[in-house]
Amino acid sequence: MALTLYVDTDRWRAHQRSVLVDFPDLVPVCKGNGYGFGHERLAEEVSLLDLPMIAVGTTYEAARMRELFSGDILVLTPYRRNEEPVPLPDRVVRSASSVDGVYGLVGSRVVVEVMSSMRRHGVTPGELGKLRAALEDVRLEGFAIHLPLDRTDGTDAVEEVIGWIDRLRSARLPLETMFVSHLSGEELARLRQQFPQTRFRARVGTRLWLGDHEATDYRGTVLDVTPVAKGDRFGYRQQKAPGDGWLAVVSGGTSHGVGLEAPKALHGMTSRAKGVARAGLATVNRNLSPFVWDGKQRWFAEPPHMQVSILFVPGEAAGPQVGDEMRAILRHTTTQYDRVVES
Repeated sequence: MALTLYVDTDRWRAHQRSVLVDFPDLVPVCKGNGYGFGHERLAEEVSLLDLPMIAVGTTYEAARMRELFSGDILVLTPYRRNEEPVPLPDRVVRSASSVDGVYGLVGSRVVVEVMSSMRRHGVTPGELGKLRAALEDVRLEGFAIHLPLDRTDGTDAVEEVIGWIDRLRSARLPLETMFVSHLSGEELARLRQQFPQTRFRARVGTRLWLGDHEATDYRGTVLDVTPVAKGDRFGYRQQKAPGDGWLAVVSGGTSHGVGLEAPKALHGMTSRAKGVARAGLATVNRNLSPFVWDGKQRWFAEPPHMQVSILFVPGEAAGPQVGDEMRAILRHTTTQYDRVVES
């Protein structure tokens, strides 16, 4: 009895190949928990795609990935002088987001990140003069720009990249390769057409591994079902059942990531109203679970336990049976499943 990730492998891989068509020369990103699939599995998939480079989040991930992947490994987190040293092979490429960071990577293979409208980190236009001298002591692999997902001010992502290309050229910096993130296939094609002498390499993670939502499916096994009447007390806190129905114990709890949710950016009055409604319900211990039964997401009967969740299924719904599986709407990046079943 488990929380299971079901994967339609042929469909999943077909989607990967379709992304590769739209993003030739892409660099697959494998960071965190490997987008729910794990580093070992994604390293295998990148090898099957015959791609020469993979990107990871940290030096610690790079140390693990070197045993799994034989090609180049790009570390996305920028180098800092006071970071803990991690022994890495020469095929690991470091990112630098400051002139000082470049000076600290003497002899290393380096990608220099420039400051985008994300305002997260990166070399600024005013630092380009100092950057030229720093690059003399490293092996420059290219420049990189990490773009925002949403552009609410109506600006053009391609124009932002072009602006940086112009700045780098004006500073007489070598611009053979540009790593980009969060561009569409059409936007990337525009850049390739306008700058044929520059190699554009898209760093792609979510779109590559999770872009086809129908290729994967989480399901939790029903372990126990107990009928309850309105007012019956149950659970750790002895709450009252809100009506007649069933308490269903389902595989999947906090250790799996069930009940954990990243903050969401809300756009528009409708989504904000829904957020306010959810917050109001939570104050009276009404929290919607990720588990779906009989066509609807069901409420947690009480907060999820470590390895299971207890759900309230109302009497008007179909009664669950031990051994049934409930579909679960979960974030791949925060979920730890018990097993994978591939078809």
